[in-house]
Amino acid sequence: MASNKLRSPKLLNHSPANLSIRLMWVGVGITAVFILIAGLAPLFQAWGWIQSPTELLSNPIHHPPSAEHWFGTTRQGYDVFSRTLFGSQAALKVVVLATLMSLLIGVPLGLASGYLGGTLDRLLLFLMDAIYTLPGLLLSITLAFVVGRGLVNAAIALSIAYIPQYYRIVRNHTVSIKTELYVEAAQAMGASTWHVLSRYLFANAIQSVPVLFTLNAADAILILGSLGFLGLGLPETTPEWGNDLRQALEALPTGIWWTAFFPGMTMTLMVVGLSMLGEGLNEFVNPKLRQNR
Repeated sequence: MASNKLRSPKLLNHSPANLSIRLMWVGVGITAVFILIAGLAPLFQAWGWIQSPTELLSNPIHHPPSAEHWFGTTRQGYDVFSRTLFGSQAALKVVVLATLMSLLIGVPLGLASGYLGGTLDRLLLFLMDAIYTLPGLLLSITLAFVVGRGLVNAAIALSIAYIPQYYRIVRNHTVSIKTELYVEAAQAMGASTWHVLSRYLFANAIQSVPVLFTLNAADAILILGSLGFLGLGLPETTPEWGNDLRQALEALPTGIWWTAFFPGMTMTLMVVGLSMLGEGLNEFVNPKLRQNR
């Protein structure tokens, strides 16, 4: 009787694995909404549905949320709703650029280091471990001081902090895979290094990268917001959640809560969505996680 209960579809539907899949789809939905908002925000402005995020009101006195200004306005006279929508566009641009840059650098280095070994492997391991030991936020702040403010510069500052993560995961996979029989057979048949890397090693070593990409994107949003809050991210007038939170800090003691609440909650929601997506992907990429639950 107990065995039949354990096998019943009703109980299986409530397993942790199925819960992770549901959470993943919630993450997919949240992420898709933000991507849609980022793409449609310029159209909304062109159609006159929302105000320009950099346009000051004729009457710059702050207004609480209302039918005219859904998220209220700032003390400077900016529409919070418009800046929040366009903030998702800035976040996605920087985060996608940063994670792509770190992926395109870290993955090839990991493949070459793990497969070739020797002096190259030791030098790269030393360099990547040195970078990896530094906290991502601290490293990004330091690099932001060096490269300056701007969208591309912020992406560079973020990407350097993530390169070691892609390098380490791909390098470790490559080291474990290169001794497999099918790889040694390809080498014995005279396959070139490029052919072995691209045909046999890359496809296996890349499996965990989508999960890391998604989780890094969530982390990058928080770091970008921190850089903006410190005045080191995008230019001050650019609609970006960290910039808006820094400007809202001065208004909070006077009771103007909405200038900090809406950008902060929006950033939090996007981070939660990406984190759910990453954890759900991890269930598919690592079947052992499902077996251990």
